[in-house]
Amino acid sequence: MEVGNGAANQLVPSSWVQYLPAPYQADPFLGRFLKIFESVLAPIEGTLDTLPYYFDPHVTPEEFVPWLAYWVAQALDENWPLARRRDLVARAATLHRWRGTRYGLREYIRLFVGHEPLIVENFDGLRLGQDAIMGVTTRLGQRRPHTIAVFVLAERPEEVDEQIVRRIIEAEKPAHVGYVLEVCPSPQLTVDSRQSAGLLSTVDS
Repeated sequence: MEVGNGAANQLVPSSWVQYLPAPYQADPFLGRFLKIFESVLAPIEGTLDTLPYYFDPHVTPEEFVPWLAYWVAQALDENWPLARRRDLVARAATLHRWRGTRYGLREYIRLFVGHEPLIVENFDGLRLGQDAIMGVTTRLGQRRPHTIAVFVLAERPEEVDEQIVRRIIEAEKPAHVGYVLEVCPSPQLTVDSRQSAGLLSTVDS
């Protein structure tokens, strides 16, 4: 007589019988009886086995990302792509430590845009020194104390949501500091080529 799959599964003893004393392991009733509890608890055990993955922002289910963000006191903008929101949560602790600094602002904008911005302090144009790059910040400007000029480099500037970038700057800059923002096409220059061309000199103090 053929037995259906459901009936066959019911005849398979529980794997838990291996934990019983040897005289009881061959008892068919105990095997079937333990199967009841195993079928109920096995899904819970599976969840517990994968629990560490729920705390990894890169692999946790999408609905858990805001929960992890809350744990690290990181506000999330639902307008960000999911992959970048995951990166933001993963970097939250580092961003908190560097908040209010050039590095912290640069890193936060990089996570959203995908490229590091150029940041010039107390000036809105030419300054041969930190973050100087030909054709972007190398133009005449004027000294503006307590002001940062942020130049966001993007291959397609029209695709950068400027309002989100402004919210990032306003949240991460020191409270007394003003700013100007410009989204620019990304020049085909690497840091090495900028250095070799003498663009990262230290003329300005």
